[in-house]
Amino acid sequence: MAQVKNKKAPQPGIAKCPTGIPGFDEVTYGGLPRDRPTLVCGGPGCGKTLLAITFLVRGALDYNEPGVLVSFEETEQELTENVASLGFDLKKLVAQKKLAIDHIQIDRSEIQESGDFNLEGLFIRLGQAIDSVGAKRVVLDTIESLFSGFNNELVLRAELRRLFHWLKDKEVTAVITAERGAATLTRHGLEEYVSDCVILLDHRVDSLIATRRLRIVKYRGSSHGPDEYPFLISEQGISVLPITSLGFDYDVSTEYISSGITGLDKILAGKGFYRGSSILVSGTAGTGKTSMVAQAVAAACARGESCLYFAFEEASSQIIRNMRSIGIDLERGRKSGLLHFSASRPSAYGLEMHLSTIHGLTDELKPRVVVIDPVTNLGAIAPISEIKSMLTRLIDYFKMNHITAFFTSLTEGGQHEELSDVGVSSLMDTWLVLRTIQTDGARNRVLYVVKSRGMAHSMQTSLYQLTNQGVIVTADSRPGSGRGNMGK
Repeated sequence: MAQVKNKKAPQPGIAKCPTGIPGFDEVTYGGLPRDRPTLVCGGPGCGKTLLAITFLVRGALDYNEPGVLVSFEETEQELTENVASLGFDLKKLVAQKKLAIDHIQIDRSEIQESGDFNLEGLFIRLGQAIDSVGAKRVVLDTIESLFSGFNNELVLRAELRRLFHWLKDKEVTAVITAERGAATLTRHGLEEYVSDCVILLDHRVDSLIATRRLRIVKYRGSSHGPDEYPFLISEQGISVLPITSLGFDYDVSTEYISSGITGLDKILAGKGFYRGSSILVSGTAGTGKTSMVAQAVAAACARGESCLYFAFEEASSQIIRNMRSIGIDLERGRKSGLLHFSASRPSAYGLEMHLSTIHGLTDELKPRVVVIDPVTNLGAIAPISEIKSMLTRLIDYFKMNHITAFFTSLTEGGQHEELSDVGVSSLMDTWLVLRTIQTDGARNRVLYVVKSRGMAHSMQTSLYQLTNQGVIVTADSRPGSGRGNMGK
């Protein structure tokens, strides 16, 4: 797999502490501020504790930085059980002296607010835990439980500042979680002002689909990604999906691969598609979009290349049966282990989870060819702008890994053929439009190439048929080849 060459490098200025959370260090341009406190706030169920624990676990495992977790709500046993499903073995890290966990139970009735109140007891206990493992990272979860009995804003602000200064003096990178307030980032509305970095997590439900978003509200001494970024909580843990993590500094191939259709290859400079390019096949219902990409998949399997087919409209068995009726044998590729299907309804989960699934299976199976059929079905769960953002990230990801990707797109009847319902045509290297025309009482299928970057190609419409030998492109429907230069 090709590696990303242009990840945002840590900037000069304040030192950064990498979190090890996929995507997060990219939008923060290197991680959290080292030896400074960071506030992570959000509502219930948004992932605050998980993000904080991931920060500790990845620090211990990947960066040899032991950590301390102080919980004011959950016991060590509860925390250990809660994150075990993500593959985090907290007991093992504790036994290896890479992690210290301390549960501090605070009884609100015992808290007496006075002018000379201080946190010396917490400092002593926390200092002992830090020294016991030589901690470089600290998590306090959650700060509301610590200050739940305070009503005097002056005392609260003073103690918050003292806590944050104490953490800085100990030279630890701290993550402090806080519940979101009704009209402020936190319930007290003070923590965000004394924090060097503030991360806001949001868990929302729109059209019955749950999504999570992350935003960097502030970051003293460093620039950062300014947008909201979707993030996921899955069996692999937490991951952020930033569009800014992907760029254009990747190698491109000059190798051609066949479409599996001789007539189509002739239209495309006589050679087919570039390896690692993105191909959009669009058209109205019944024009044979799936048949076209299925033949390309069968050709790839015949070359001994692995393929991954994401189906959002039909079950894999139905696709295999239907393609068999026109002479395309996908079952052979599946039995040989070269062809893998992932079939699901778009409404099964949110857009980010679909993206995560595609990334996960692609990383696991390492295909040379991927099919997304059809991308327009994703419109049932997200607006066009979000789908385009997702596909932008996906296309760049495929390109960086030299994966040839086929996307099918349904054009509604009555619309102009050169319109893509999900607005991604500009992202594609090659765009094929399929349509039906009626002449002399007969309906015929024709295709034409709207663009094919980097190669000469025919600009004329060509007839094609779905036969028992597969898709056959017969000839231009009009005289002349009409070859373009460098189709854009």
